[in-house]
Amino acid sequence: MARKDLLKGLMDDGNTPADPPARVDTAKPRYQTGAIGAVSRSIDDLKRRAVIDVDPRQIDAAGLRDRLDASDPDFESLKRSIESYGQQVPVMLRVNPNDPERYQVVYGRRRVAALLDLGQPVKALIRDLDDKALIMAQGQENSARRDLSFIERANFARQMRDAGYDRKVICDALSMDKTLISRMLTVADKIPVTLIEAIGAAPGIGRDRWLALAGKIGRKDLTEHAKGDTSDARFDAVMAALKTPKPPTRPPAPVTATDGTALGQVSTKGKRTVLTLEDPEFAQWVTDHLPAMHRDWTNQSDA
Repeated sequence: MARKDLLKGLMDDGNTPADPPARVDTAKPRYQTGAIGAVSRSIDDLKRRAVIDVDPRQIDAAGLRDRLDASDPDFESLKRSIESYGQQVPVMLRVNPNDPERYQVVYGRRRVAALLDLGQPVKALIRDLDDKALIMAQGQENSARRDLSFIERANFARQMRDAGYDRKVICDALSMDKTLISRMLTVADKIPVTLIEAIGAAPGIGRDRWLALAGKIGRKDLTEHAKGDTSDARFDAVMAALKTPKPPTRPPAPVTATDGTALGQVSTKGKRTVLTLEDPEFAQWVTDHLPAMHRDWTNQSDA
């Protein structure tokens, strides 16, 4: 009878999309040893691997913010792909700890949003995760993705640190060593969050340029300079605002003799003055007499 009940539980787990999604039973099985125990463990394993359909209206956000750009230029393309070929990869959810009738996204936010727009159920794996396990799963999923930029990963690491997770946990979540995590946190700490959000993901801007910005920004508020059609352009605009403007270059001034004869021109750039003479013989004479001219100027200055 016990075997029959166990197999009946396995058959009942195959919900139709209209049925409420099954909850994963985390209680220890009654039978721990022998053939019945093996069947119980197999059923639990099958439940963990089961992909179920969930109404996207029952799914809430959770975890940390991984994307900086409010708009997603590839979102419509994702929707068209799902509409044409269906959802190929399931998302991961957990039961909302504040409402057992709802779920929270562990990863797969864009797919959930696309399916919500399309009015289609979400194919999902349900996991029993606490907050730490959720962040770890989200971080490991992000570390395997190539579309997250350096600053998005750095911002994710900052959020983990601020949430109280130690450096080892952050390293494990993002699959990175302490040195790279330290550089990311240096950038995230020196550049205000408001400026990072104003710039956006900046996919074309790598670690070195963000470190350069972090090293130069000091306490300057450059948020208003983050302007441009793309986030890369906004980053470049912020970097341009940090450059010290060069002093204006004065045009060359003509040099004439007392009778009005043109002798050449003099130009000044910074602390350097360049004298250009038209007559090569006069230029040689000036060159030969420079020591005496300097001596007379010095004596005049000391007088």
